[in-house]
Amino acid sequence: MTVPPRPRTPDDLPALVAALRAVHAQSGYPSVWPDDPAAFVLGRGEAWVAEHAGLAAGQVMLAPLPEPRPAWAAQLDLPGEILEVKRLFVSPDAQGRGLARALLSHALRESRARGAFSVLQVNETSLPAIRLYEREGWRFLARAQAAWTDPDGSHPWVRVYAQPAP
Repeated sequence: MTVPPRPRTPDDLPALVAALRAVHAQSGYPSVWPDDPAAFVLGRGEAWVAEHAGLAAGQVMLAPLPEPRPAWAAQLDLPGEILEVKRLFVSPDAQGRGLARALLSHALRESRARGAFSVLQVNETSLPAIRLYEREGWRFLARAQAAWTDPDGSHPWVRVYAQPAP
């Protein structure tokens, strides 16, 4: 049975950085290893963790869209708050246990409880993540170039998804 996600605490940071390092080695996420991985994990937003074997093994974050808003955000035409699901990762040794699904569902519930609308971006080469989002009902919105860069300095193409219909 999966333990429900809980708010991230400062004590989770070492385990989350280790999980991110393992994810990066396995899948290349994030595409460029950050100079300060702890700052990357902390990001800007509210975060929750999923535990495996008593340690934080994965994370999800909700954050407001940056200003100025990306061009694809205009397609939403929503008057309310838009929150972005970010920094969703699960350590390879904890994958296959439903943790990513639990984290994603938790972020969506939190966003809806606040009356906000959720979106997410995923590198179009991240096929396992895309399959998860589509299985969970997230709706393809747009294809766009990311604000971040790959190791070669190029801006990768991402798929932008809107939250599932209620």
